[in-house]
Amino acid sequence: MLKVILLIAFIGHVLCGICDCLLAYSPSGRLDLKGALKSSSRMREVFKDYPIKWSLISMMLGVVAITMFGFGYLELSKWMLDYSQVASAIMHISAVVFLISIVVHHVTCGLVEWLYVKLGKTDEAREVALEFMAKTIAAMIVGYIGLAVFLITLFIMVVTGKTSLPMWACVFNTLPLMLLLTPTKFPAKGNIAGAIMYLGLLILL
Repeated sequence: MLKVILLIAFIGHVLCGICDCLLAYSPSGRLDLKGALKSSSRMREVFKDYPIKWSLISMMLGVVAITMFGFGYLELSKWMLDYSQVASAIMHISAVVFLISIVVHHVTCGLVEWLYVKLGKTDEAREVALEFMAKTIAAMIVGYIGLAVFLITLFIMVVTGKTSLPMWACVFNTLPLMLLLTPTKFPAKGNIAGAIMYLGLLILL
């Protein structure tokens, strides 16, 4: 059962990565969101050919994807119970915090783009979208704090040899994988790292 759940989590991260790409790309290429935030005209130019249905697909499929990889985080928390009740409890609580918050954040990201395009890409639409993003940014912060606590706990337990995994298996963790991916231009780095983590654990456990 553990391997099945880890496989589902791997697929979930792959799907969530696709959802991230639906928000980060248009038919003409990658959206320059940093540049778009600097001016209303630049934002209109960036989103000129963005299909509004992509944001809807990303939001709906993203909820399914997060649910799928959510089973993996909860199952790893349960697996850790054989080695440490404290670590298991920390991982379980932080996983719940992460999953609830990240669903809100993912839907918010899609909704912001949907609102901007749906409202005609006007100056007012830009103000509404950015204000909505700013007022809901706490969900992202809380979510990533929860994820960090989960991953740090897992890393410490593995690297100190307190689980059945070899100590070198600590590399199958989103945090060190993100350090390797950060300098690259790959999209959806977090989900790529998450997918690699679950694929590695799927093979080892």
